[in-house]
Parts: sequence; C-alpha cells; structure tokens
Amino acid sequence: MTDLPDLELTLPARAENVGVIRHVLGAVAETLHVGDEQLDDMRLAVSEACANAVIHAYVDGAGLMEVRVRARMTDLEISVRDHGGGMAPRTDSPGLGVGLPLMATLAASMELIAPEGGGTEVRMRFPLPHESAGGPPRPAEHGTVTPGTPPAPGSADDARPRPLAESRERHP
Repeated sequence: MTDLPDLELTLPARAENVGVIRHVLGAVAETLHVGDEQLDDMRLAVSEACANAVIHAYVDGAGLMEVRVRARMTDLEISVRDHGGGMAPRTDSPGLGVGLPLMATLAASMELIAPEGGGTEVRMRFPLPHESAGGPPRPAEHGTVTPGTPPAPGSADDARPRPLAESRERHP
C-alpha cells in the first residue's frame, strides 16, 4: 500500500507563498481541532522552514518548495522540501542562524534530510489533540451527528469538513 500524504502543496519558493502555507495550516488545524497555541507553534516552525527554502535554497535563481502534511493517529507530520543546493555553510548568509533551533524547539521532533536528487527536507512532528488522536469525540457544533453516522443529506452537518485522518482511512 502506498503511503500518500493527506495534503501536498508545491509552490514557487517566494516570500508571498509562505503566507499561503500558513493559511492552509490554519484550515488543517481547525479540521483537526488543534488549539490556538499549538497552531501558532506550527505556523512559526513551518514558516521558518519555508523561509529557509525561499532565502537559502536557490542562491542563483527561483525554484520550488514542497509542503506535505500527513495526519497520523497521534501527531501531524509536516515536511518542507526544496530542490536547491542543500545545507552548506555560507559566509554570505542573510539569516541570523536561529531558524533551525527555533523549529527544533517548537516541534515535538524535527529531522533534516538530504534527499536523493539534492535539496533539503525539514520534517517536523506536532502532537494532535486527544480527540483527533482517536480519543473521545468532540461534541458536534451543528446538530447532533453521532461519529460514524452520516449526516442527513442537506443538513447543516452534511457540508462539514472531515478530519484528514478519516480521509486517509477511506482512501488507502
């Protein structure tokens, strides 16, 4: 069985696209009932990873950054990858050198990967709240839909987004 990401974005590695990614993370966090404080940590850590791709990956031109978000039973794995020159010391670096330690502090775990074909991948994991990780269901906000029971067609609950973990289970 192929392990497909729940969400994958490929965007030009430009500063304005960091905001797009932050917005998407907000929608994912809302779907998974992630609290505001944890969402802030996720957004900051992922923004740092994306900023590294924008500032450091493509010294001589433009390129792409890929963001993958995968919901697991107990955590959310977010990776940011570029296809640039990889991690190497630069005497002309415009950064302050605080991005990697900050990401490592904000995430439950962080890995730096040198993928085949070049570039850099930053893979971070953030714990999911209890109800997203298979715990007791959160009360329905619109109506009284019981988990596992489909909402009545045309009801307000019919259009509610479903957690990413459910979509992974339905589409192996």
